[in-house]
Amino acid sequence: MKKVTEETSFGKSEAATSGLDDLIQQGARQIIQQAIEAELATLLERFDNVKTLDGRRTVVRNGYLPEREVVTAIGPVTVKVPKVRDRSGSGVKFNSNIVPPYIRKSPRVSAALPWLYLRGVSSGNMSEALSVLLGEEAKGLSPNVVSRLKAQWAEEHALWNQRDLSQARWVYWWADGIHTGLRSDDSDGQCLLVIIGVKPDGTKERVAIGDGYRESKDAWCELLLDLKARGLQSGPLLASGDGAMGLWAALAEVFPKTGHQRCWFHKTGNILNALPKSQHGRAKAGLQEIWQAGTREEALAAFDRFIDAYSAKYPKAAEKLTKDRDELLAFYDFPAEHWQHLRTTNPIESTFATVRHRTTRTRNCVSRPTFLGLAFKLIESAEQSWRRIRAPEKVASLLEGIPYKNGLPVTDSTPAQQPLAA
Repeated sequence: MKKVTEETSFGKSEAATSGLDDLIQQGARQIIQQAIEAELATLLERFDNVKTLDGRRTVVRNGYLPEREVVTAIGPVTVKVPKVRDRSGSGVKFNSNIVPPYIRKSPRVSAALPWLYLRGVSSGNMSEALSVLLGEEAKGLSPNVVSRLKAQWAEEHALWNQRDLSQARWVYWWADGIHTGLRSDDSDGQCLLVIIGVKPDGTKERVAIGDGYRESKDAWCELLLDLKARGLQSGPLLASGDGAMGLWAALAEVFPKTGHQRCWFHKTGNILNALPKSQHGRAKAGLQEIWQAGTREEALAAFDRFIDAYSAKYPKAAEKLTKDRDELLAFYDFPAEHWQHLRTTNPIESTFATVRHRTTRTRNCVSRPTFLGLAFKLIESAEQSWRRIRAPEKVASLLEGIPYKNGLPVTDSTPAQQPLAA
């Protein structure tokens, strides 16, 4: 049997393959630097009313100390600690509690960054989360610094969420609702609505980050209509998502020309939930025969074999498969090189996997802007490790309107297609 190494092997997406440690290393510098700047702002605010005889502020910024590296288990993280100048001569200095002068090495590095964003910060334990990156000596963030950081991230999300989209174009979307377990001022257990897109050059980027209640049609409509109001001319050629009806109903209303691809990861889980554990191994193999088939015709044959095997004894499991047949096989009308990307929502799943596992209900609610700001920072860090889709040059033919059948282009010069090898 062919060894599955694709993104569609469920849980082995590109971001996951690059490793969470890469995500931490790329995002650690930014988050630490922001925290240090927030500490400095608190100090400057404390001396804001202290003036010299000629009316100037006595304590002001004065450049940075030389860059230094904090060595972690996943590599060095470069930090810049700012300096202050005290014109009064009283000796006011800035010493960061996050990165004191003696911090050079941390032996404890794990999935700290997502935890920092969506657990540590929201629960007021940001210093505890940072200690995972920098060691126990790094504790000491004041409530004012935490508040400044959360406000800064919320503002960054708000500005990003107002960007002009008149020139934006995405070929594919992955869309999903993420239930983090966090409580907000408005509801118990906010749901993030996340869309990641593929641009014409094959690169992936954030499209939308919003929130909603139970992934309803109204919530998704509001998100999609906002994209349209900011200039987005058309939706993607194909959107991949789970079976949440709210998303598909909203897409059909706002971007009716966008094709629908059901996520095989979610579908497999739903079907297995309707089967006894004794049947899981056989059922997984049967489902894999469908989505790994080389042509739509072969997939339909495997589809029928699965229904014949399970419909009599397990009708609920069979019904879960048959109701979305066309949407599960939509990827066959796109380049074969892109199939591994289109069959699941793994770019979103892998980004939030650690959050789902580590986030617990916090005692204190977080505001809606804070909630969205935290999610925005998490995805911003993850985006740095996203790779282009395979064969990005195939996107051009899609945008030119060339149709595909069983992964191959259909043109006047190619009236008949040979089936792909299984």
